[in-house]
Amino acid sequence: MMNLRGKRALVMGLGVHGGGLGVARFLADHGAHVTVTDLRGPELLQSSLDALAGYPIRFVLGRHDEADFRSTDLVVRNPGVPRESRFLQIARAAGASIEMEMTLFFRLCPGPILGITGTKGKTTTTLLLAAMVGAQHPDTVVAGNLCISALEQLDRIGASTPVVLELSSWQLEGLDEVQLSPRFAAVTNLSPDHLDRYGSMEAYGAAKQTIFRWQAASDTLVLNHDDPIVSGWAAAAPGRVAWFGRRAEADGPGTWFDDEGVWQGNELLLARADIPLAGDHNLANVAAAAGLARAFGITPEHIRAATRAFGGVEHRLEFVREVDGARYINDTAATAPEAAIAALRSFSAPIVLIAGGADKNLPFAGFAAAIAERTKALVLLDGSATPKLQAALAQQAVPPTLGSYGDFGAAIAAARGLAEPGDVVLLAPGCASFGMFRNEFHRGEEFRRIVHAL
Repeated sequence: MMNLRGKRALVMGLGVHGGGLGVARFLADHGAHVTVTDLRGPELLQSSLDALAGYPIRFVLGRHDEADFRSTDLVVRNPGVPRESRFLQIARAAGASIEMEMTLFFRLCPGPILGITGTKGKTTTTLLLAAMVGAQHPDTVVAGNLCISALEQLDRIGASTPVVLELSSWQLEGLDEVQLSPRFAAVTNLSPDHLDRYGSMEAYGAAKQTIFRWQAASDTLVLNHDDPIVSGWAAAAPGRVAWFGRRAEADGPGTWFDDEGVWQGNELLLARADIPLAGDHNLANVAAAAGLARAFGITPEHIRAATRAFGGVEHRLEFVREVDGARYINDTAATAPEAAIAALRSFSAPIVLIAGGADKNLPFAGFAAAIAERTKALVLLDGSATPKLQAALAQQAVPPTLGSYGDFGAAIAAARGLAEPGDVVLLAPGCASFGMFRNEFHRGEEFRRIVHAL
């Protein structure tokens, strides 16, 4: 274990998701003198501050002080903090070590790590994989980009404890700096996202490739055979490559899906009736998880049992309730157009879509075409991306459209007025949440609260 006792440790970014909570507690529990600094004020961070009450932690909120970065031994930066930050440059110049939660965790974790990344589906795939591995190894730990602190799980992890991690591109940036990758890895897919941070798909893809860049020859990488970008990464993989994808597109070794279910090579691994998730994109998620589980040595019986019992993921095609014969579905995690398109393709019933929000510098032509093809009505939310979506919709034969609304309750009421029995009212914004909401989870929680009050 790294000796932190007496070290001056600076946690840069507590985060509105509480992402720095586990780091701050871990450092304090191991004897470090901890300062937490965040550009946001206490009013936006109150729930996280309440969770740290009683810890001997100093807080600098609403600003960063250069003096803190000049006088610290260690900075642990939140994944949302760019590595080019001038404050990090000050700390480096002063001789401080720069870490992230994941870099510390990978250095300290004694057990085998299974990592999942991708633009869409990584949370569902991670939780499916954790259930499959956990069915055979009950001590399995799941953490990462799931609001579950990996560092706080270390005391539970032994040399044979499987650890399943969801890894974002931002977390992977840190692992690239220390040249570490999980022994078992999977990439679900790649489509435009976070271009406001990366500037190009090439830079975004390069960050994702860290999940296998530092693997050994004995390690395993599971790739999406159907994704033209991701499948091209096989040539750069240091270890063994396994595949998943549509059965019609490939055969032979791999984990494939079709209308009958999920196949391991030419043998049916999971019948469609065994899979309690809607949509082809979820069949792909199951295939990816099953492929990595099999590579890790999980038996088909444990994979089947875990999949049958899987209850889905909060905020991802989550059924909220039925109102006046219409089903209300929360897919607030669809923060990019491609994710919202996948949500639209998951339903055969008429859809009243609630979309729009903050801009991430993503294209909307495909989303607009899907809206024109698959929805009966559209309700728009205010945000910097909404005018771009409206411009793309102007090129389509659009359904009846209301908004944009700055009042979420009014938007949901408008959607209710457009819905009829048998319809789906779908929150799949295709945009970020900032402006109207603290984050996408807050947006989903508000959707549930308002719908339950209808």
